[in-house]
Amino acid sequence: MSAWVLPDHIADVLPSEARHIEELRRQLLDTARAFGYELVMPPLLEHLESLLSGTGEALDLQTFKLVDQLSGRSMGLRADTTPQVARIDAHLLNRAGVTRLCYCGPVLHTRPDRPHATREPLQFGAEIYGHAGLEADTEILRLALDCLNAAGISGRAQAPVIVDMADARIVRSLFAGVPVDAAAIALVHAALAAKDASGLRELTADFPAQSREGLRALVQLYGDVAVLDEAAKVLPDIAGVRAALSDLRQLAGRIDGAKVSFDLADLRGYAYYSGMRFGIYTSGASDALVRGGRYDEVGAVFGRNRPAVGFSLDVRELVGVLPAQPLRAAIRAPWSDAEALNKTIAALRGQGETVVCVLPGHDSEIDEFHCDRELVEHNGQWRVQAI
Repeated sequence: MSAWVLPDHIADVLPSEARHIEELRRQLLDTARAFGYELVMPPLLEHLESLLSGTGEALDLQTFKLVDQLSGRSMGLRADTTPQVARIDAHLLNRAGVTRLCYCGPVLHTRPDRPHATREPLQFGAEIYGHAGLEADTEILRLALDCLNAAGISGRAQAPVIVDMADARIVRSLFAGVPVDAAAIALVHAALAAKDASGLRELTADFPAQSREGLRALVQLYGDVAVLDEAAKVLPDIAGVRAALSDLRQLAGRIDGAKVSFDLADLRGYAYYSGMRFGIYTSGASDALVRGGRYDEVGAVFGRNRPAVGFSLDVRELVGVLPAQPLRAAIRAPWSDAEALNKTIAALRGQGETVVCVLPGHDSEIDEFHCDRELVEHNGQWRVQAI
C-alpha cells in the first residue's frame, strides 16, 4: 500500500471546500455569539477516565485510545465535545447562574457512525447550563435554526427544513416500575426504533398493562402535531407523559420557519437525553444535520448536576449539502520589486482584497481564485481595472 494513502473514512480537504468550511465555521460562531454564547476550546485529548466519565461512557467504542509518553496514563482523543464542555462549566467556570457556551473543533471516531460518514467530523455546538425551563429549550432550537439559516439551508422552497422532536421522558415513564433488566430494556428500545410491532408484542407480553399498551402505541405515534393529540388519548395519563407532551406542544408552537414533526418512538441517545430531543433534517442530507436536546445529568459526574440543553452539527457534513461556492474574486498583479506597485498591493490587501502576484512564466495557471480584475500602470500610477 502506498505510504500516502489515507485511512478509510479519513480525507484531505482541498482548497475550495476548505475555504467554504472555514467561512461557514466563522458564520456559525458569529451566530452563536449574537445570542450571547461564549467560545471555549477544549483540548483534543484528555485522560481517558475524564473523557469517558458519566454519559461519556457511551462513547467508549468510538474513542481512540493511546498512552501518554510523559505520564504513562491512558489518554483518549475526543469523540464528542459535550462532556468536555460540561467539565468546563462544572470545574473551570463554576458560575452560579446561566452559562452559554459554544465550540467548534475536530472530533475523531474509531468507526463512521453511518455509511459514507467521515471519522473526523468538525463539530460545532452550543449549550446552555443552569436553566431548567422551556425558555432554554426554545433558545437552543431557535439558535440551531438560525445557524442553518446563516449557512443558507433554511428558507429554500426546494429543500424545506424539518424539525423532528421526541422526549426521553415518555419511554422512561412507561418503563417506571417494570421489573426487567437492562438487556430486556435494550431489546424493547431496538424494537421501538425499528417500529417492530410484532417483536414489541412479544417483548412486552409480561409487562404491566399500562406499560405494555403504552409502549406498543408508540410505534404508531409519528407525524405532524396531530400526533400529540393522539398520544394524549392512547398513552397512560401519568405525570411524565403529560409533562413531555405539554412541553413538545409548546416548543412546536415557538418554532418559525420550519416544519415540525414528531416521532415519539425515536430513542436515539436515550441513555444521554433526559427530556426533549430533536433532529433537524433537509433534503440532500442522509441523516439529521443537527441533533440536540436536554441532557440534565451531563455534569453529574463532575460534581455539578444542573440543567443543560444544547445541540451539535458537523460543519463538513453541512458544507456537503450546500451548493459549491464560486471561485473567490481576486485582483491579478504582475510580480515586481517596484515600490509603487508593492505599496498599492499592500493597500488593497489591507482593504480586504485578494491580490495574486503572478510569478514569471505562470501567467495562465488556474487555482482557487478567479482574477476578474488586474493592476495596470497608467502614467506611473497603478490602478485596478476589470479584465
